Amino acid sequence: MMTVHVFLVEAIAKKSQNIKWETSVDNQKVGHMLIRRVSMDKFYALVTGQDDAFYQICMPLPEVIQVETEGENLVPHDTVIDELREIAKESSIEGTDLTFAMAIYILGFSSYAGFNSMLTPEMVK
Repeated sequence: MMTVHVFLVEAIAKKSQNIKWETSVDNQKVGHMLIRRVSMDKFYALVTGQDDAFYQICMPLPEVIQVETEGENLVPHDTVIDELREIAKESSIEGTDLTFAMAIYILGFSSYAGFNSMLTPEMVK
């Protein structure tokens, strides 16, 4: 007999995870061990068998996608852009567009396999 798992895959989870999905019904916790709540990195790892598969897929993207960091499209005094620029400054990656793109990855996926190895001690808060 084949066991079937059901996955709730979170594209941008607060942290890297593969946990039992639970909810509350009438103030009672309800869940099932075969229904899992997983972050994107853990899902790609399950599907491919490679722990850092999501990281490997994301790494070529900055070369393919140009990140717009200046211009009329941005809101003046955008705090997210300021935070990304600060993260980019702290990284050891060269090239303005690449460091900015990597800052976006680090901001969204800092606990995911592969991305967490890019953090410097100053970036860990």
